[in-house]
This record gives sequence, structure tokens and C-alpha cells, in this order.
Amino acid sequence: MSRNFASILIPTMHTAQVIPISPQRLKIACSECSLRELCLPVGLSEIEVERVETLIGGRRRIKRQHPLYRIGDPFDAIYAVRTGFFKTEVLADDGREQVTGFQMAGEIMGMDGIVTERHSCTAIALEDSEVCAIPFMQLEQLAREIDTLQRHFHKVMSREIVRDQGVMMLLGTMRAEERVAAFLLNLSQRFATRGYSPTEFVLRMTREEIGSYLGLKLETVSRTFSRLHDEQLIEVRQKNVRLLDIPGIRRLMRHECD
Repeated sequence: MSRNFASILIPTMHTAQVIPISPQRLKIACSECSLRELCLPVGLSEIEVERVETLIGGRRRIKRQHPLYRIGDPFDAIYAVRTGFFKTEVLADDGREQVTGFQMAGEIMGMDGIVTERHSCTAIALEDSEVCAIPFMQLEQLAREIDTLQRHFHKVMSREIVRDQGVMMLLGTMRAEERVAAFLLNLSQRFATRGYSPTEFVLRMTREEIGSYLGLKLETVSRTFSRLHDEQLIEVRQKNVRLLDIPGIRRLMRHECD
């Protein structure tokens, strides 16, 4: 997918280190993993769970600022983010890098390659990260046999589409303050869903990357953060952000304050 508010075991020189896992260890890892609800939908029988667990191809560790995959790379897997943070980007017509999304632990990456069987964007780790690779052809085959699994991944893809639509509305109708407010509220909701604090978190991306994603200049992003700080809606200390007044931030998005 474009924007969002996810042999494969052979690492390339600049990408990821693969950690081989025995089937027994993999089963234990999946059963205890915090991503269980993402990769293993509710309602599967014990035998079906075992079949899905053996599908997971391996873990990859990606160093900060290194790619998981690049534009044009062959598509053969989707990835569940275990730890860390990523950005996806494409090349604009003028050669600039355009950020199309940010992905955190507990989310799926790589679905941009399903249609053409080539990745349509580049995924870069914003900090040292780790993902689980899920071979897509084998996932498709297993999903045809297990209806619950098929419905689960249809929901995952639908969620990505809804996020894309939200970003299009964000860029098309909102002022700079509203875009930044929506961005912070989106992160807050996603952190809360994964059991983290919804009001205090670290921005792994730079102000310039936020601007690229929101369609704003760096200066505008910085000025907007300062304004929200001065209005005591947020507290900013370098990359650390505290949301002090979430209702106030929501009102900002509804044009109820200037």
C-alpha cells in the first residue's frame, strides 16, 4: 500500500541479518510473541495454528537507516514488525524522496508488492528493528484452505486501504495545524492499541520526514510544533512528545480553534 496511519531467507549486503530458527523454537516464539494476534487470528484450531506457525520464514534484523526492501525488489513476503520503526518512501517525479508512511511494532509491511510482484516503495528502518518474514505464496495457499486466515488478512489489507483514504483526506482538506494534529492523534491511537502510552512517546522520524509525509515544508512543521507547544496542547523536548490536551487537539482538527 502507498501510505498508512507491514529465496526470502537470503540477506543482501545492505539489508537484514536472518536468524535461523528451528521449527520447535519457532513454535515457541510465535506462541509467546506479542504479534500473535496480528499473525494468528482468533478462531483457529490447534492444528491450524501449528500450520500458520510453520509458515513464518525467519526473522530479520535491520540496522538503523538500512533498507528492508527497495523499490523494484522482487516481492515474495510480507513482514510483521516485531520491534522498531520504519518509514516507506518513493521517488517523486523531480527525484525527491517522498515519505508515504510510517510503520511500528505490531504492524504489517510489504503489501505494496502484491499487485506487480515488485515492491513499489522502499522501506527504511528508523531505528534498529526486527521483522518476521511471511512468504506470501505459501500464505495465499494456506489462506485458501483456512477461511479464518483468509478473512483475517483481508481485514488487514482493508485497514491499510482505510488508512490510505484517511491520508488523502488529510492532505486534501486540512490546514498545516490540522495535519500535524491528525498525525499526532494517529500515532497516539496506534501506540495505545499496542499497549504503549497514548500521551507520551518518542518520534523516531525527523521533522523533515514528517513534513514529507504530510505535504508540508520543514519550517512549517517546526513552526506548527512550536505553536502547539505554546498553546499547551503538547510538550516537545527534541524527539520526545507529550500530548497534554487530547480533546484540545481534536478540537483543532474540527476548526474549533484558530
